[in-house]
Amino acid sequence: MEQYDFGIVGLGVMGRNLLLNMADHGFAVAGLDLDTEKATALEAEAGQGQRVAGTTSALQFVGMLQRPRALMLLVPAGKPVDAAIATLLPHLEAGDIIVDGGNTYFTDTDRRVSELAEKGIHFFGMGISGGERGARFGPSMMPGGDRGAYERLRPVFEAIAAKVNDEPCVAYMGNGSAGNYVKMVHNGIEYGIMQLIAETYDFLKRGVGLPEDRLQQTFESWNTTELSSFLIEITGEILKKMDEETGERLVNVISDWARAKGTGKWTSQNAMDLQVPVPTIDVAVTMRDLSKFKKERVQAATLLRWDPLKHSETDLDQLLEKLKNAYYFAMTTIYAQGLAQLRVASDTYTYELRLDEVVRIWRGGCIIRAACLEDFRRAYQRNPGLPNLLLDDQIGSRIVRIQPDIRTIVLEAVIRGIPLPAYMSALAYFDAYRSETLPTNLIQAQRDYFGAHQYERLDREGSFHTQWQ
Repeated sequence: MEQYDFGIVGLGVMGRNLLLNMADHGFAVAGLDLDTEKATALEAEAGQGQRVAGTTSALQFVGMLQRPRALMLLVPAGKPVDAAIATLLPHLEAGDIIVDGGNTYFTDTDRRVSELAEKGIHFFGMGISGGERGARFGPSMMPGGDRGAYERLRPVFEAIAAKVNDEPCVAYMGNGSAGNYVKMVHNGIEYGIMQLIAETYDFLKRGVGLPEDRLQQTFESWNTTELSSFLIEITGEILKKMDEETGERLVNVISDWARAKGTGKWTSQNAMDLQVPVPTIDVAVTMRDLSKFKKERVQAATLLRWDPLKHSETDLDQLLEKLKNAYYFAMTTIYAQGLAQLRVASDTYTYELRLDEVVRIWRGGCIIRAACLEDFRRAYQRNPGLPNLLLDDQIGSRIVRIQPDIRTIVLEAVIRGIPLPAYMSALAYFDAYRSETLPTNLIQAQRDYFGAHQYERLDREGSFHTQWQ
């Protein structure tokens, strides 16, 4: 029975697609699902000559796998992961490997690593990006766990991963929950960039009044430039799609009440715990929350009116070029915030992350893949200890050159009454980060005044308190 290279528990779209991807690359794979129909359908989908088996029996499933066994859980995060582990555990033995491929909060992974280590079983948390198509034809994968045990997984993962210049978009991230943590921040960056694109769309549509064909063509053309990315690409495709029922562009009949699964919120919450500023990711989470207050916004639209002032920018082509530069500026700043959080988290949680490897595996297969990531990779290769992407000479100098354009766009948005919180927070982060002095000296004084919390001085060491009254 021990003839299968890898197994997956949970044969939904992601699990099934990953198994079929593995089978395409010559691996014998087994799948476990309590749903008989899903287990049977897996075998039916396999290509001729591929070794693919589906079962509803945990005992049979574990018995199929070669020792040391390697299997992945693709079940909802939380209690279902613990339940799946409990079902499998009686049939596993020391040296076996369990990989959690879901969006699990990193502290849950740390707990499971510790609990299973006592039984000699290796537990990995692995972020997977790319959606169902990525799973089928090449995702970006972020595994974290025991470095030695990763060698059992590496041939399979490198074979099925997306490739950029023949380099697989998967790499060992680090100890413990490093993989889940990197994927969490990946999702926070994703939130920020999606908000940035939505604001760009809104500015052009409501603020500038750009015709819809020209608006769609703008995103499509941007994808042939240094702004090329998966999210810009699909935006161009989305804006082209027509609704069969109404004949309208489909995007115009989709509600603006946005949902979220919480991974962006996790990024913001943990950044606050680490005291790392990620304001553009924070504001992206906030704007999704604000979208849910639809009834209030409808009322406010009538009550809280603003009659736009005369526009200061009249040349449309020049405005679009400035907007393009402003987008690059803000996008780079979002990546810089997320990567700075990874830097601090790596030190705090002893992940030993290599940020050049992180951005390398994000270049293909994943949702935040973008042309700029190769430049970021080179920055971290030049200086592995770089605390913030903006401190790289090449990236920083480019941002400085184009900063007038984001200032213009923010001013134009204010004049038009169009909310651009992602652009504004990106610019404010830049201005605060480049400020040698900040007004937080006043905050120190206020805290000491009302709470005797003490303050530090510029001219000598130590903490001080003043009787202000």
